[in-house]
Amino acid sequence: MRVRSFTTLIACVATTLVAGTAAAVPDPAAAQARSAAPDRNAVSASRASLAGEVDHWGSFFGDHITGDEDRTLLPAGITFPDSAPVKQVGSSNSTQYALLTDGTLWAWGQGGNGQLGNGSTANSFTTPVRVRFPSKVKIARIPADAMPYNTGLAVDTNGSAWGWGLNKQGSLCLGNTSQFTRPQLLPLAAPVTALAGAQGHAVYDAAGQVLSCGDDIFGVLGDGSRRNISHDTPVAVKGITRRHIIALVSSWGNAGALLGNGDYYEWGYNASGQLGDGTLAPSNVPVLVHLPLPVTQVTQGGGSPQNGQTLVELSDGSFRSWGNDKWGQLGDHGLGMQTTPIRFRPPAGVSYAVLASGGAASYAISATGGVYAWGSGHAGQIGNGGKATVATPVLVDSGAGVISTTAEDVVVGP
Repeated sequence: MRVRSFTTLIACVATTLVAGTAAAVPDPAAAQARSAAPDRNAVSASRASLAGEVDHWGSFFGDHITGDEDRTLLPAGITFPDSAPVKQVGSSNSTQYALLTDGTLWAWGQGGNGQLGNGSTANSFTTPVRVRFPSKVKIARIPADAMPYNTGLAVDTNGSAWGWGLNKQGSLCLGNTSQFTRPQLLPLAAPVTALAGAQGHAVYDAAGQVLSCGDDIFGVLGDGSRRNISHDTPVAVKGITRRHIIALVSSWGNAGALLGNGDYYEWGYNASGQLGDGTLAPSNVPVLVHLPLPVTQVTQGGGSPQNGQTLVELSDGSFRSWGNDKWGQLGDHGLGMQTTPIRFRPPAGVSYAVLASGGAASYAISATGGVYAWGSGHAGQIGNGGKATVATPVLVDSGAGVISTTAEDVVVGP
């Protein structure tokens, strides 16, 4: 679940938007074995020159509560019928997406709630299907990480937002909780410049107004009203509307906003210090996270009440993290929680360019395209061929420039 500032994104070949997870996942066993060193033999061949191909690993889950499906313990390639290069990748708990430079969007994974967007409710694990937008609609971007539970989101070249799939708790802002097997135009003012979602909620920056829809679990809609009330039409997030929003992120019970001046605000769930303010009390309005320097990149992870974490890069190139650390996902080799930001570092000789965080695992793409993973591996989401928890970052893939991850699944593109 990763987001960078627009300037940094262009500089590092990353994309706009978010970080987070889509829904509750099984709590990984605390007794999992821990790995102490990278497994360099797990690295797949470089895909940097293979336009149109992505790698993915981990497990899809959630569709009709059937449990994990299509589990892949090592990076596996996905190739598209369209020969255009990959521009961006995205994910939800059950489905993954790839946006190509010609404006077409492709999906694979579980489809039982219409989240593949092709008019069907069938699964498609190894063959990407095209998301069927109306004629002449071209897609400009998708949330990099993540999208709501069994639900897809996209923004077209005119700045209009589209959504499809389960629409749990009304996260698509359509005034209903109906399921849609094809994309629907969302009633949000254009341009929509940022959007993110997880579990049953979503947050949008629409024409300068920050809005939320869906399930208000732990105040995650950020409007300051009584918590745990769903809204299937937009409500305004308090305190950051008409501010310059660089990126929005979301996870199981949280959402966050990175402002143009480098300030980062977070709101919602806080049982493991997810708000970074030194407390364990939830907040139904945005809370400023106090950091020593402006934030240039943020990723928010978490797929259940048993996890939830935020990782950021600061303007001097250093990294901070806070929240749940039960599986070492904060990158500091710790095993508890951090209610205020702590520093973490890449392995010796490695420079991180892009951050991402899923349910209880975190990731980084290095300046040379290497993909590093650490944290819980119970569903194969580390990508090193096993299911053990990894306390030290493991190099698992190469040739990457973009990444998206949610509860238990990861997808990377060139």
